[in-house]
Amino acid sequence: MTVKLKFRHQPFQQRAAESVCNIFTGQTFSSSQTPYNLEDRQQVIPEILSLWGNNSLTLSDSQLLANLQAVQRANSLDVSTSLDGHSFTVEMETGTGKTYTYIKTIYELNSLYGWSKFIVVVPSIAIREGVHKTFQVTEEHFMGDYGKRAHYFIYDSANLPQLRQFAADSGIEIMIINSQAFNAKDSNSRRIRMEIDQFQSMKPIDVLASVRPIMIIDEPQSVEGAKTKESLKDFDPLFTLRYSATPREYYNLVYRLDALDAYRRRLVKSINVTGISLANVSASGGYVYLKGIIKGEHDPLALIEHDSRAASGIRRVTRRLKEGIETANKNL
Repeated sequence: MTVKLKFRHQPFQQRAAESVCNIFTGQTFSSSQTPYNLEDRQQVIPEILSLWGNNSLTLSDSQLLANLQAVQRANSLDVSTSLDGHSFTVEMETGTGKTYTYIKTIYELNSLYGWSKFIVVVPSIAIREGVHKTFQVTEEHFMGDYGKRAHYFIYDSANLPQLRQFAADSGIEIMIINSQAFNAKDSNSRRIRMEIDQFQSMKPIDVLASVRPIMIIDEPQSVEGAKTKESLKDFDPLFTLRYSATPREYYNLVYRLDALDAYRRRLVKSINVTGISLANVSASGGYVYLKGIIKGEHDPLALIEHDSRAASGIRRVTRRLKEGIETANKNL
């Protein structure tokens, strides 16, 4: 007996997808420029590839910034004063359906703007397999929602002809790749940067770059070392979407569902804070202790206990802190 999974439409996942799409409000709809014939599909050359790629952004950076600011206000986020490149961050707590959300976003971007070429970059082979599985189990669900299927595949250096379909097909094309596949030193990883006869001596990475893919980075804090950041530029993405539970860097934050929000909505069971026990503390060294997390006006605050030197000697104090800034100096 075949078991089929049923997926519920979660408002917060829809909100996350809409937040990304609304950044591009006013973008001209345009699908891949077809028709093409079978002979064309065998000729992977820049002139033909440019006809099959994602349509360029028709919005100016000032328009993108205005859209971004509107999205941030709607989501009660700090409003950006400038556009931090064409990269955008979605923060979602682990266990809230981050992969489902970016798959939904792919379909929405295709439906609204016609974009059809996507590359999903993941930090490891294990996560790559999990992401691929999510594409499989949600395929019928999204077929029901959008009336179309995406073609998705795992990049394989031994099967480079699959890149021809990625470039030439007019449907939604999604390539899943782990960062080691283009950023390691072994011979298989180097193939993506080698001139290939079947591509008229083009490099596979140049084929991908020619169609201006939309880059989706899953857990960028685990992917983007200095070398990988430089390597990602070679894909020449139209723009980049970063999905993470714990972002290390924020590029144009558009949506946030952090641990506290997820707990309040009962999307996760609990938030655990690991404590420590103290014995015979002499205050001869530094002491800092996280007592808990409390709700702030906008962002969560940390309740920090530490030793403080005063005229009367060392005393233990507790302060409310938010990231990078002390928000209350009085002792509690």
